[in-house]
Amino acid sequence: MTEQQTINLNKAKFTISAPDIRRLPEDSGIEVAFAGRSNAGKSSALNTLTNQKSLARTSKTPGRTQLINVFEIEENKRLIDLPGYGFAKVPLEMKKKWQKSLGEYLEKRDCLKGLVVLMDIRHPLKDLDRDLIEWAVDSDLPVLALLTKSDKLSQGKASAEVLKVKKILAELNGDIKVQSFSSLKKTGMPQALQVINNWFTEE
Repeated sequence: MTEQQTINLNKAKFTISAPDIRRLPEDSGIEVAFAGRSNAGKSSALNTLTNQKSLARTSKTPGRTQLINVFEIEENKRLIDLPGYGFAKVPLEMKKKWQKSLGEYLEKRDCLKGLVVLMDIRHPLKDLDRDLIEWAVDSDLPVLALLTKSDKLSQGKASAEVLKVKKILAELNGDIKVQSFSSLKKTGMPQALQVINNWFTEE
């Protein structure tokens, strides 16, 4: 068995913010996208996984990521930070615009090889989260559901929540992995990195 190569996410560098897919780099190579509600801790998770303090800007006001942000790890391998969705304090027109750029990216980007869906472990599987995961399954796209902020719950409660989400998502019969995650305590980090590494290195 050949030893699997490892991709080093620490090398991630910001390259571009694009309002829509037409401004993104050429649709080749491999992309792994991060999506989640605006308050799910997406930027913190990206910073933790790449071991960089301010790769993705964390904001006191959720919903600041209005563009598709591209981070290159190495040639033809990119992490994509998609616009946060579902945050109430944003005008409806703007919300629609984000959903459109989010949907367009997910539907039309051929080099997308895996989707990380981030959800606050205390409020997982809201309608938009579920829609997104169902869409990925329908498109034969593997999903890593990261249940963030797991440090806010006791270990037992966090484990119970993971089992509950696994059980619900198992009904979709897709390639879905569920993992508790804490940017603060680095819980679930090795497991998440392993899944992402597999997506980048599978032939």
